[in-house]
Amino acid sequence: MYDRILLPTDGSDATNPAVEQAIGLARETGAELHVLFVVEDIPYAPEMMDDRVEDQLREIGEGAIEEIRERADEAGVDLVAAIREGAPHNSILGYADEEDIDAIVMGTHGRSGLDRYLLGSVTERVVRTADVPVLTVRRSEE
Repeated sequence: MYDRILLPTDGSDATNPAVEQAIGLARETGAELHVLFVVEDIPYAPEMMDDRVEDQLREIGEGAIEEIRERADEAGVDLVAAIREGAPHNSILGYADEEDIDAIVMGTHGRSGLDRYLLGSVTERVVRTADVPVLTVRRSEE
C-alpha cells in the first residue's frame, strides 16, 4: 500500500505525535520513511536571510532529522533524509512528486504563529493541494 512515506518536520516538539505516527505507519507497511526539513525563505525581508541564519536553520534541520533517525532505527524503519530551501508547502509537494511519495504524515501545528493567520498553515496548503493522501496528526494538549 505504502512504499514511501514523507514526514515533513520543522524540528519543533509539536511534530512529535506526527513522528510517532509516521514511524509506526512505515513499520507496519514496510515503507521507507522520507524526512524533509525545509529552510524557509523569509518573504518579508529576504535581505535578512544571510548565511548565518541559513546555517543556523540547517543545523536545526540536521538535529531534527538525527533525532527522528534514531527513533526510526529503533523501530527498524529505513530513513531517507533531505533538507530543501524555499516555501515549505511548495518544497513538500515538490519533494513528494520527485520522490514518488505514497503518503504524507504531518502535524497540524508547527513553529508558525502569526504567519498561520496571515498566510494559512503549511499543513492546510499541503492537504488542499497534495496528489497523495495526507495524514494530519494533532498535537496532544498537555
